Amino acid sequence: MQEKNSERIKKIRKIFVRGIFSILPLAVTIYVILFFLNILENSIGKFINEMIGLGLRKTDFKIPAIGLIVSILLVFLSGFIVTNFIGANFFAKIEKFLHRIPIVPKIYFGIKQIVEAFSLQGSQLFSKVAIVEYPRKGIYAIGFVTGDTKGEIKSKTNKKLINIFIPTTPNPTSGMLVFIPEEDVEYLEMSVEDGLKLIVSAGVVIPDVNKKKDQIDVFHEEDL
Repeated sequence: MQEKNSERIKKIRKIFVRGIFSILPLAVTIYVILFFLNILENSIGKFINEMIGLGLRKTDFKIPAIGLIVSILLVFLSGFIVTNFIGANFFAKIEKFLHRIPIVPKIYFGIKQIVEAFSLQGSQLFSKVAIVEYPRKGIYAIGFVTGDTKGEIKSKTNKKLINIFIPTTPNPTSGMLVFIPEEDVEYLEMSVEDGLKLIVSAGVVIPDVNKKKDQIDVFHEEDL
């Protein structure tokens, strides 16, 4: 019984997370557009309404926490849509339609790429963070380990190579795939999530690994 409840909770959590990552780019895009429309409405629109003598009637009646309730419902609804085959196709058609609207694609798909970079689904593609000398000796680039090189590439080179994905900044969804000899790969202690933050922020957000190590050491000393 407990295992079934645990599986249900995991399924609900998965749907909710998928909903957040699918609806967030669209929500931010709409927010940015409405923000500028609101500026126009509060300036030009307000002026015209006052001149014509028209105005919207306001009411003091409010439903408590209605914004939060609607937001949660939209997140779950979006999660159900993207986890369904028909819904996923429908969502893809919406994104195809957004491509045709001026300015919107740059906002929406830019935000979507950043969100996907921080999502669990994106971070699970990589196992470790590493630095390699790329594109030449003496210059270092941060990359993500995707596995050991196998198949024809391994047989042709006759070396133990590591697959390293070197992302671009600040958009980590594009980059270069390089095959580096294992002895030339320097693994880092930072997590994949911290590595993605470093890439997206263009080096502004640097994880303090030494501080984490000091905290772990202090924790062990207190246990003793």
